[in-house]
Amino acid sequence: MTESDLRLLLASVKQGTIPQDEAFAQILAALREAPYENLDFARVDHHRSTRLGMPEVVFGQGKTPSQIALIAERIVQRGHNLLVTRTDPAAWAAVREVVPSATFHESARVIFLRKDDTPRVTGTVLIVSAGTADLPVADEAAVSAEVMGHTVERLYDVGVAGLHRLLDARTQLHAAAVVIVVAGMEGALPSVVGGLVSAPVIAVPTSIGYGASFGGIAALLGMLTSCASGLAVVNIDNGFGAAALATRILRSRR
Repeated sequence: MTESDLRLLLASVKQGTIPQDEAFAQILAALREAPYENLDFARVDHHRSTRLGMPEVVFGQGKTPSQIALIAERIVQRGHNLLVTRTDPAAWAAVREVVPSATFHESARVIFLRKDDTPRVTGTVLIVSAGTADLPVADEAAVSAEVMGHTVERLYDVGVAGLHRLLDARTQLHAAAVVIVVAGMEGALPSVVGGLVSAPVIAVPTSIGYGASFGGIAALLGMLTSCASGLAVVNIDNGFGAAALATRILRSRR
């Protein structure tokens, strides 16, 4: 039973269209089956949306297309949104056999399905990327945030090599409830944004850069040692993780 289902059920009890005993029986049945479903190779956490406000998310890397498809089918059958990260067209082909309405975002490498009744979370999440090469990670953050119920805006290719591009978007920056900043190379952009806006800023280092960037470690260390106070930093290339943190921040305001 999803959050939306529960709200509708309680509204029906309040309106007198469903007896309390019947509603109690439905809730009790949902609680009995809610925690997880054992598929032998995976234990799908159907209770996560109740605990965290977001459903189980599937990390596709290392899973076979058939495994991803079965997990996706069970998630959608329970009425949850579907989000599979780090995946590919082969997995999407398998998922479409059981979830025909699922979509594949090629740049983000994400398979997703957002139900029409997804509760919207107040406040815009702005995804800022330093360069075009950072777009796969930025797109992963953007699509993930959209599936989680956020209004998302994108501000791409505004890195510090041409700072005027960022400053031209100050109105958009100040209007955001949370800003996710994705950058590789030396990872300077989150520090700049963190010094301009009052909203929470989440920094995402990417593995983009020449040899001395060490696959994103230079950007990660630069963000961790930022002089912009209160900057949050997630792991290298972890766009999904940034979206999940933005969800926790904005849901805590309700």
